Amino acid sequence: MATAPAAGAPRLGSGHAAFALALLLGLQPVTTDVYLPALPLLTRELAAPMPLVQLTMSALILAFGLSQLLCGPLADRVGRRPVLLGGLALYLVASIGATLAPGIAWLVAWRVLQGAALAAAIVCARAIVRDLYEPVQGAQVMTRAMGGLGVIALASPLLGGLVAATAGWRGALALVAAVGAAALLYVAWRLPETLHERDPRALQPGPLLRNWWAVLRERQFRAWALLVACTYGGLFTVLASSSFVYMDLLGLSPGAYGATMAVGSASYIAGTLACQRWIPRLGLAGTVRRGAWFTLAGGALVVGVWAAGLHQVWAVLAAQCLFLFGHGQHQPVGQAGVVAPFPRAAGAASALAGFVLAAVAFAIGRWLGVAMDGSLRPLALGLGFWALLTALTAWTLVQRAAR
Repeated sequence: MATAPAAGAPRLGSGHAAFALALLLGLQPVTTDVYLPALPLLTRELAAPMPLVQLTMSALILAFGLSQLLCGPLADRVGRRPVLLGGLALYLVASIGATLAPGIAWLVAWRVLQGAALAAAIVCARAIVRDLYEPVQGAQVMTRAMGGLGVIALASPLLGGLVAATAGWRGALALVAAVGAAALLYVAWRLPETLHERDPRALQPGPLLRNWWAVLRERQFRAWALLVACTYGGLFTVLASSSFVYMDLLGLSPGAYGATMAVGSASYIAGTLACQRWIPRLGLAGTVRRGAWFTLAGGALVVGVWAAGLHQVWAVLAAQCLFLFGHGQHQPVGQAGVVAPFPRAAGAASALAGFVLAAVAFAIGRWLGVAMDGSLRPLALGLGFWALLTALTAWTLVQRAAR
C-alpha cells in the first residue's frame, strides 16, 4: 500500500526537483546517445568485430543493472547524496578512461565501469521521487523530469554527430565526460539529502533479501517493472542498431544521423507532454493503456517497412517516432510506479527494476551482435517484438495490478 513520504523530508520545489531528476536521469541518454553516431567510426578505426562493438553498449547496460543491486540498498542505508557524489566521481573517471582507450578491449572495460557508476545516479533519482512525493504527484513530477530528459536526449545525438564528424569518436566520448563533470558539480553544490529515515539494516544480507522478496511479491511492482523493461527493450534496440541502419544502409552522415535521432527525441518529448495532460484525467494505468496504441503502431509500421523493402529514411523514422511517443508515457509512469508501494525501500525497488531492465538490454545487445547483417531486419524484428510485449503488458498486467 502506497503511503505519503516521511515527515521531515526536505521540501524541494517541484521545478527544482524536476530539473535535478532530468539532469541525473539524463546521464543515461548522454552515455548512450552521444556515442551513437561514433559507433560506425570506431568500428572502422579500431577494426573491431561487431560482437565487441555491441559489447560497448550491452556490457555497459549489464554493469548498470548489476550495480543497481548494490547502489539501491546503499542509498537506503547511507542516504542519496553520498551515493550520488561517489557514483558521479567514478563516472567521470571512467568517462575519461573511455576517451583515452587505446583499443576496443580497453573501451569495453571502461564502459563497464561507466555503467556501474551510472547506476548510482539513476537509482538515487528514482528514489528521490519517492522520498519527496506521493505516487500520483511523483508521476507528474517524473513526467516533467522526463520532458527535460527528452531535451537532453534530443540534444545528445545532434551534438554527438557534430562532434564525431569533426573530432572523431574520442571527441564524442570527451563530451560525455564533460557532462558527467557538470552533473557532479551540480549535485555537490545544489542537491540536498532527501532521505529522512535511513535503514541501518539495508545492507545486511538477511534484511536485504527479505526486502527484495517483499518487493518481488508485490504485484504492482512486477507489472510496472515489466512495462519499463519492455519499453526500454524497444528503445535499446533502436540505440544499438540504428546508427548502422541509418549510416551504413541508408547512407546518412554522422550529423544527419544525429538529426534523425533528435527528431525521435522530439517525439518522445511530445509523448511526455501528452502524459502530463492524461495522468489527471486517466490515472497512471489509463495513461499507459492509451500510450500502448502508439507503441504498437510504431512496432507494426517498422515491420511493415522491412517486409515491403521500403528502405527510406522517412519510413523508418516515422515508425521510430510513433514508438518513442508511446515511450514518453510508459517510461515516466512506469518509473514512478515501480517505487510507489515502497516508501521505505524505494532504493531496493528501483534497483530491482533497473536490474530487470538491464538484463533485457544485455540480451538484446548480444542478439544484435550476431543478428546484424547490414539490413533493416534486426531493427524491425527487435522493435516490433518489444512494441508488442509493451502493449500487452500495459493492457493486461498493469490494468490488473491497478485494480
